[in-house]
Amino acid sequence: MPELADIIRRHGPEYLAHYQDRMLPSHRRVLAAIGACRTAQLGGHVYLCSPCQQRQYPYHSCKNRHCPKCQNPQATRWLERQRRWLLPTPYFLATFTLPAGLRPLARSHQKLLYGCLFQAAAQALHKLARDSRFVGGQIGMMAVLQTWTRDLRYHPHLHCLIPGGGITAKRRWRFSEKNFFLPATALSPLFRAKFRDALKKTHLFSLAPSHVWKQDWVVDCRPAGHGLSVLKYFAPYIYRLALSNRRLLSLDNGQVRFQFRDRQSGQQQIATLPAPVFLSRFLQHVLPEGFVKVRYYGFLHPKNRKLFETVLLALGGNPRPALAGLQPVGDGEGEGSSFSCKTPSCPRCRRPMILLETLLPAQPGPP
Repeated sequence: MPELADIIRRHGPEYLAHYQDRMLPSHRRVLAAIGACRTAQLGGHVYLCSPCQQRQYPYHSCKNRHCPKCQNPQATRWLERQRRWLLPTPYFLATFTLPAGLRPLARSHQKLLYGCLFQAAAQALHKLARDSRFVGGQIGMMAVLQTWTRDLRYHPHLHCLIPGGGITAKRRWRFSEKNFFLPATALSPLFRAKFRDALKKTHLFSLAPSHVWKQDWVVDCRPAGHGLSVLKYFAPYIYRLALSNRRLLSLDNGQVRFQFRDRQSGQQQIATLPAPVFLSRFLQHVLPEGFVKVRYYGFLHPKNRKLFETVLLALGGNPRPALAGLQPVGDGEGEGSSFSCKTPSCPRCRRPMILLETLLPAQPGPP
């Protein structure tokens, strides 16, 4: 079974040679990082089992947030910390999708358009939630950006996990209806208007096709239980993209085969792409360096700690143990190398091995 790093090592040089002048520096760095991940190029350590004379060469990981082999420990820690933020109330998941007419513009100006997407969705939710017909108070939300479909096509959308209720001006908690939070039919035109207002403040507004402001924008809002299942869905994608190595089936004759689950039928499907096309699909989801794809709003914003404490009190909770050492964790870029301090065991005799040598980056690997 191939890995993404195998595809990059085998076909990355050809891809770079063909698209070098048109590639973003961040894309080149991602290819270099994943291609070098856990190889002698990044350095590592040599361990020895004295009785067996068996050696092991664990190499450093790239820690790039787009690498499918890295960041699993960070994702696990992120999930555990987010669980502590869950409130004793039903949750809802609102999804805001950027229309197809704006996607070419978004692909070329990612940081700006993604920023507008975050801003428009948050403003639309806050405005409608203040209406006394629905929530009638200030809400809180976690927003997570995704840019892919399951077969890696470009499809920017925002998922917002929202506690089912809000804090009123009198500092009382007001629950939303059990199976209804906000109407998607009202959110859609409001989201479109807020996005248009945000884009008007940039130099890109004239480049947006006029028909997108006249069409319906896709917004969905549905119950999400107590929120944990959504957090578990988010966690693997906070520190990497949608593609895991286990979905890669083969790399033969320059063709990459990978599996995905069809959204409509729920059945497993297989896609076959030429390696350059596959790499192109992968790279279009690489985010600008430093761009934060997990953001918090309302009483979940880090600066609103006092308001979050008020929400906990209103829901009958004790804020002191809940807030002890609690900080929301976003997504870090995660550059550099990492090494696990755990001493490996000998694969033959299972005895602890001893550290024999430290390999500096770019040194030759084992014979």
